Amino acid sequence: MARYLVVIATTLHLASASTITRLSLHILAACVWLGGQIVVAGLLPTIRSLGEDAPRKVAQAFGRLSWPAFWLLILTGVWNYAAVHGNTMSSGWNTAFGIKMLAVVLAGVGTFLHTRATTARAKGIFAGIGTLATLAAMVLGVALAG
Repeated sequence: MARYLVVIATTLHLASASTITRLSLHILAACVWLGGQIVVAGLLPTIRSLGEDAPRKVAQAFGRLSWPAFWLLILTGVWNYAAVHGNTMSSGWNTAFGIKMLAVVLAGVGTFLHTRATTARAKGIFAGIGTLATLAAMVLGVALAG
């Protein structure tokens, strides 16, 4: 498969196999992490109707998928930064990158605190922080791609 991607990329002047792999993994992880948060939030009224324990069970099941995706985002994000040689980018790009990293940390912390919160209000606040920070990181990532 990798050899096939190299042939296609070389013939059609597409991204390298490494770039295709790196970005595909990053996007896949973002789909699971952010997309999953949006889907679970949208399904929450239905999930609640399934029983008192249903939201907790769904959240635990989602966590088994979403946290590995978050760490894959971190790993591929470091790979992305190394691939574009962040130290050779403009100071504006590096500032935006720093803000994105702050958003990533805030997303992880907010989401983690959501999983530990004991009141509905705290769960909602931390879920909002985690999701909004994740959206901000996504938008900044798109902007950084140029």
